[in-house]
Amino acid sequence: MTDRSASAAVKVPVEPMSAFTAFTDEIDSWWVRGPINFFDAGRAVAMRIEPGVGGRVLEIYDDARGDALELGRITVWEPGVRLTYRSLVDDTEVDVRFDAVEGGTRVRVTQTVLPGGERAFLFWPNVLRWLVPWCAEPDGARPARREIARLSIALYYEDPAGVARWLARVFQLGSWSGIPAEGEDASWIELHHGNVALLLFRLDGQRVQDAPVVHMPWAYVDDLDAHFAHAKAAGATIVSEIEQHGYRAYTAEDLEGGRWTFVQARPTMT
Repeated sequence: MTDRSASAAVKVPVEPMSAFTAFTDEIDSWWVRGPINFFDAGRAVAMRIEPGVGGRVLEIYDDARGDALELGRITVWEPGVRLTYRSLVDDTEVDVRFDAVEGGTRVRVTQTVLPGGERAFLFWPNVLRWLVPWCAEPDGARPARREIARLSIALYYEDPAGVARWLARVFQLGSWSGIPAEGEDASWIELHHGNVALLLFRLDGQRVQDAPVVHMPWAYVDDLDAHFAHAKAAGATIVSEIEQHGYRAYTAEDLEGGRWTFVQARPTMT
């Protein structure tokens, strides 16, 4: 992977046409509903790929009103073989190939910055692995849509990738999004216990007085603006005001300096 392109490949235990159908028609079922997995996570209710050349790749906010973010427009549609779309949120092209291999299909995604392009959200290498567990189960046994709970815990470590591997091996914590292998790193690692997320970050100098910040609850609320206004009026110390990072959130301190991050909940997050 370079800063001009990114690629990833996975093997799924189904034939190419089934893999293509899962990737396109069933994207809303295997897409993980985590806090950074949408461009506007507080409003997103679904993902959709419309079939055929000219079809749209959509992040849906209100289907009845047609409120959606068009992520891209399909330029190549070859069922069971290839899918290509031109991104409309950055300057990239996404190309997906489906190749028959022994025991299933090799699905490879390449996301490339177009000539003269500058903006690039090279997210597909992190997303593609979500397809594997969905395809690995027969239709009747496939898991329900994966939606995290309304309370998560952010944990800060010197080596979050190494700690994630240790937690998975020793405490048997899982991850819907995958855990970096030895020698790999990531800016954000999400582990799961049931549908509760543990968000692992690098300890990067955050401090409260003389002590490092090593953990922080993330609570999801229905109306972030109202929650922020109430907390501020009630005297909370605001560490960072509402910002958008794919998710909308603010951070404040409690009575003893403990930090809390409050995040806009999605409409689907009950």
